[in-house]
Order: sequence, then C-alpha cells, then structure tokens
Amino acid sequence: MDTDLRHAAVVALGELGRSHDYRDRADAGHGLAAFAEMQEALGPLLELVLDSGDTFVTRRTTEALLRRKDRVGLTIVASALAVANSNHSDWIHTAIVDVFSIFTSDRGNAIRLCEEMSQDTDSRVALGARQLHEVLAGIDPVLRTAWR
Repeated sequence: MDTDLRHAAVVALGELGRSHDYRDRADAGHGLAAFAEMQEALGPLLELVLDSGDTFVTRRTTEALLRRKDRVGLTIVASALAVANSNHSDWIHTAIVDVFSIFTSDRGNAIRLCEEMSQDTDSRVALGARQLHEVLAGIDPVLRTAWR
C-alpha cells in the first residue's frame, strides 16, 4: 500500500469536498468513503455527511460509508447521526434503508456492530449507534440468509 499516494488522494478529495458545487462535494464524499479508515479523512467525511448546502451530498456520502459494511463506516455515520438536524437525519435514514434492506445478513452484522458501538466511550458515537440500531431494527430485508 502506498501511504503517500493514499494521503494525497485524501487531501485532494478533501479539497474537492470544499467546492461550491454540490456535485463535487457528493463525489468527494463518495470517494473519501474508500479512505474512511485514515484519520485525515474523518473530519471531511463528517462535514460531508452533514453538508449544509445540499442533502444530496449527505445521502451520497452516507450511502458510500454504509456500503463499506464495516465498523469504520458505521462509526462515522453514527457520529453524524447523533448531531444531525431533522432534515439530515431523514436523508441518513433513507441511506440506511437503501443499503440494509436487501440482505438479512448485512443488516444483522450492522446491528451487531451498533450494539458494540453503543458502549463506545465517545458519547456521540454511542448515542448515534443507538439511533442507528433503532433504524436498522425496523428494516425487514428482502432476502433472507439460507440456514443449513
């Protein structure tokens, strides 16, 4: 893994995320989600999930983070959800439903991670994880996992 190139990509996407054009910011959020495990991506990702200019940016960034289906992506979304206004919260919920309404196993794994995250020492993450868990619990996925 080329750390220098990954850092340069995060810096470039962070700059794109400060564009006046909502499409640039949405693309930056989508791209930055791939680097969410890097500390320098955290701030820009949180800002894009809570984008003050356009909720399309919120939805696109949130969806990309959730599609990672890992603790890192869920933690960033939970942290944003804990402080989101009602408009942003609605679009975050929409992204959650879009990502986790297909496979029971994906939803189940996300619920398990949220249960763990609800005990996080960061109260913002813990609160958001509980909110995220509540949304996930209300989803009835289309495809069930076959048990043998």
